[in-house]
Amino acid sequence: MSRCVIFDLDGTLIDTPHGIVTTFAAVFDRLELPAVDYGTIRGTIGLPLPTAFAKVLGVAADEPVVATCVELYRSTFRATVLPKAPRLVFPGVADGLDALRQAGFLLAVATSKFSANAEALLDAAGLRDAFSVVVGADQVSKPKPDPEAGFLVLNALGVSPANAVMVGDTTHDVLMAHEAGMSSIGVTYGVHSTEQLLSANPTWLVDSFAGVVAAAEECC
Repeated sequence: MSRCVIFDLDGTLIDTPHGIVTTFAAVFDRLELPAVDYGTIRGTIGLPLPTAFAKVLGVAADEPVVATCVELYRSTFRATVLPKAPRLVFPGVADGLDALRQAGFLLAVATSKFSANAEALLDAAGLRDAFSVVVGADQVSKPKPDPEAGFLVLNALGVSPANAVMVGDTTHDVLMAHEAGMSSIGVTYGVHSTEQLLSANPTWLVDSFAGVVAAAEECC
């Protein structure tokens, strides 16, 4: 019987939320767009980039300014955040991933990042080899909380929803797990607050990566 743990990326494996917000701010500054407060930008983390920029700017996602922002964001993020990636891995993640693999779990990532950007971040952080599958926002027609990304992972690995668990720091991750018929582990050290995560009714709520490992082993 195959078992798998599916992880979100930003705010779950790697502490990138601050870098994401500062990259957004740098884009607005470079394009001479009105400044947006930290909390508003942070609140969009977990959404695909075009959706996030459209929401912050108050425009449709197909507006040309959104595509311009996304392109500049990607180049800026690569230049300023990727070099820091090894230092941004959350405590316990590397050892925890090893422990899960030794326990027989297949590991995957389902993220709102485009797949190339997710692969680049995982490579820079030294984590890519831990994962059998990485699914990005450009590989699905509907982003989280739609279950499409989860089903893609399960189909690729040959795992049933009953033998899988989704780990994430936002309600998008928990709700995707519900829709896919998987268990879920919400982590409180990322973007969404404990109260926000509880509103989505995760199977487990933990405050460390050691807690993630313990919950996963209990789950499947």
